[in-house]
Amino acid sequence: MFLERKLKDQSVWINIDSDDVKKNAQIYQDYEIDPETIEYALDKNERAHMDYNRENGTVVFIYNVLNLETDKDYYETIPMTFVVQQGRLITISNQDNAYVVDMMRKYTEKHEPVSVYKFLFASLELVSNSYYPIIERMDKRKDEINRLLRQTTTKRYLFDLSDLETSMVYLLAAAKQNRMLLEHIKSHAIYRQLDEVEMEQFEDAMIEARQLVSMTDLIAQVLGQLSASYNNILNNNLNNNLSNLTIIEVLLGVLAVITGFFGMNVPLPWINEKNAWLFICVISLFLWIILARILRWIVHKR
Repeated sequence: MFLERKLKDQSVWINIDSDDVKKNAQIYQDYEIDPETIEYALDKNERAHMDYNRENGTVVFIYNVLNLETDKDYYETIPMTFVVQQGRLITISNQDNAYVVDMMRKYTEKHEPVSVYKFLFASLELVSNSYYPIIERMDKRKDEINRLLRQTTTKRYLFDLSDLETSMVYLLAAAKQNRMLLEHIKSHAIYRQLDEVEMEQFEDAMIEARQLVSMTDLIAQVLGQLSASYNNILNNNLNNNLSNLTIIEVLLGVLAVITGFFGMNVPLPWINEKNAWLFICVISLFLWIILARILRWIVHKR
């Protein structure tokens, strides 16, 4: 959707829908946006970074935002483009990150007119804050899956745990890229041109970006530890099952030896005894019990 809002000192914020850019190439020429920036805006795999044009002073920020409308079993992030020109902030959005535009619009309605950079850094802070409800929901889901896996380790719950791990990998990578972008801004010449209010807003955005990295990193480590633990449990259960099968195989081998011995067509003990089969069964059972205990002791000793 196209949106225009006035900011401080005749500055404006303009939002352009990327679909409109695809249909009408004249739009980026009207707003003096170079084709390279358009390529960034239309590329869903673009990483977070900053480009500075020394000739006209235009600064392009690519920032990772959370994709809430996903058709997959895990969350991903998508880039959003912020273009800072002389007295103008341009955002290029699409249907997947349109909620960010709504948050920015509400910010302009609730606050007094602000400068371009203060509004930019406030918007980046809003983007970071939008991660927290999803991460908190994933954290609760992690605890729930852990509780269910403790009761019964099923393939379904393991797949759910894997989806959470995949989501956290994407979110952690995006959060780290956003933090690196802000750190790059702080070392850039444009940072020294900011006034006190803009610097304060930048620090707020930096704090949120760092906190987001810490939070996602912690949950990602916990998920990795849980996954490794349950993999070890499954491997241990597999080893126990193989040990039990080996014991059963050995015990059946004893029965085969005994029955094979008494099945030979030669004179044998109890050949004329009516209840010889009963004696053989009792002896076999006795040997089974002794051998089973010996094998169990060997397995547990290891």
